[in-house]
Amino acid sequence: MAQAGDLGIDLGTSNVVIFMKGRGVIFREPAVVAVEQESRNIIAFGTDAYRMIGRAPSNISIVRPVAQGEMLDFELTSAMLRQYIVSITGKHLFFRPRAIMSVPSGIKEMEIRALITSMFDAGIRRTQILERPVAAALGAQLNFLGPYGCMVADMSAGGTDVAVLCNGAVSVISSLRVGGDHFDDAIIRYLRKKYNLLVGERTAEQIKITLGGAVRRDPQVVMDITGRNLVSGLPKTMSVHSDEIYEALVDNVNDLIEGIQAVIEKTPPQLAADIFESGITLTGGAAALYGLAEAIGDVIKVPCRVAPDARDCVVNGCGRVLTEQPALRHLLNRF
Repeated sequence: MAQAGDLGIDLGTSNVVIFMKGRGVIFREPAVVAVEQESRNIIAFGTDAYRMIGRAPSNISIVRPVAQGEMLDFELTSAMLRQYIVSITGKHLFFRPRAIMSVPSGIKEMEIRALITSMFDAGIRRTQILERPVAAALGAQLNFLGPYGCMVADMSAGGTDVAVLCNGAVSVISSLRVGGDHFDDAIIRYLRKKYNLLVGERTAEQIKITLGGAVRRDPQVVMDITGRNLVSGLPKTMSVHSDEIYEALVDNVNDLIEGIQAVIEKTPPQLAADIFESGITLTGGAAALYGLAEAIGDVIKVPCRVAPDARDCVVNGCGRVLTEQPALRHLLNRF
């Protein structure tokens, strides 16, 4: 039985978000670590490390240990999780909370087992795993526990998991290489190719938020951006229009739509009929791209919406299992 103080953890590619039973979401930090290259000593975690992106000295690497939906550095991932958990729970000898954790779909079972061991070392009594699409659907309040199908597209920084769920389980799933980081990379490439202007990751993310769209903005939005001119090597400031950023992102958006269509084509007919009735729900931080649900719905001819509180659907789904046990306990994976 879950008790007050137990944790729900969303180990995402861009952020680690933690839910505490009885308090809700209490923690959100970037999944970023600053490391001294030669010694491998950790300099900073989270926000402190994120602020160093593009500003760190040459001997310090800024690392996302989980990227593109996969674990790239297990040691840094474990150290980051331990740091975050201890900062919440402290080093209590007698209180060891339980945790329900959701991880990117590309993380291997062996890595998950090693993470669970690392969580125990950090003071977690028992860690159970909740599949990411299931967590997203629970957090979005979708009705998939009975004999009725629904579709969720959980869009993180590293990719998108598109899943059809029914009877409390995943029926069809596909992982797409389209996410928030891919949108940022597309903006960087576009500006470099068209204007010989190099911008950093943080600038690209701000451009995406301010100007980006899966459809053209009406009226257009204009933003002054500063980068490095690749010809002169000097800083340069210029105005960029939202229509240009739409052009930069349209290929990624089309890839996403094609991936969703492919999942519907693989879905059994009766479940597909349920989806055409109930629609597609977008969750995750990357779902906030302007006009994305509209663009998907227009092409696929299926209702599409962005879930309320979309970026926290996964961690809220973990929280629902904590608060509604034992009714939802069967959704957890056994490790």
